[in-house]
Amino acid sequence: MTHSAIPNPLRPGISFGELAPEFRASKPFNNIVIDNFLTDEAARAVAAEFPSYEGPVWNEYNNAIEVKKAYNHWDKFPPATYKLFAFLNSPSFTAEIAKLCGGELYSDPGLHGGGWHSHGPGGKLNMHLDYSIHPKIGLERRINLILYVQPEWKPEWGGALGFWENDETNRKPGALAKQIDCLFNRAVIFDTSQNSWHGLPDPVACPPDKPRNSLAVYYLCEPRQLASDRGRALFAPTAEQANDPSVLDLIEKRSKVATSAGVYRQSWPSGNETKK
Repeated sequence: MTHSAIPNPLRPGISFGELAPEFRASKPFNNIVIDNFLTDEAARAVAAEFPSYEGPVWNEYNNAIEVKKAYNHWDKFPPATYKLFAFLNSPSFTAEIAKLCGGELYSDPGLHGGGWHSHGPGGKLNMHLDYSIHPKIGLERRINLILYVQPEWKPEWGGALGFWENDETNRKPGALAKQIDCLFNRAVIFDTSQNSWHGLPDPVACPPDKPRNSLAVYYLCEPRQLASDRGRALFAPTAEQANDPSVLDLIEKRSKVATSAGVYRQSWPSGNETKK
């Protein structure tokens, strides 16, 4: 299949070049929110293919800092989802995304850390900085694109994506600067290389049959001179966890390439999580 055979699912009229000034002026780090990102037909087709939260396909993360399910294997993506990921990883679309930040970007067809994400009741993701250097291909992670695909989502269920300022002195998130409701067919695009603390640390309160569903694609660049060498995400404890040795130990192990695999899916006791 050539790129010309991949249908363009975007809503007509989106110009990343025109959006670049807004993206670069946004705080606390470069970001932009685009509603009705896909055509309604394309968005609903992708939403209809999303697997059940209780289905067998998922990789499950259930610990004190991340409660979610994820999947990134292309062979399980149904047709509309497969075509969407193919489009978002295409050279022409990657070049459009690059207009937001300037410079050349590369897609990550391997979807390392991306793909389908789902948060059910009690789901959460502590504030964190993403990995900086891709552990397999050595490029620097630069841009995140997240698309929300739960048609019946209600903001009162929580789940808003938070952006925090950076406390440089203490190397932790500072004040909460922005919250973005995860409304259907809303895309959030942000530069993840600017000490970009983000997450959803408050447990989601959605019904079991209406989880917080999203798709994620990441874009990379050649490592820049001041790029962090971080190979795994660096999480921060919530205020309630700040003095909990087990949580701090988990965060330390999760942040290291050598030890992270051993704690990814470990279940940790908490008032909002089920120990498995």
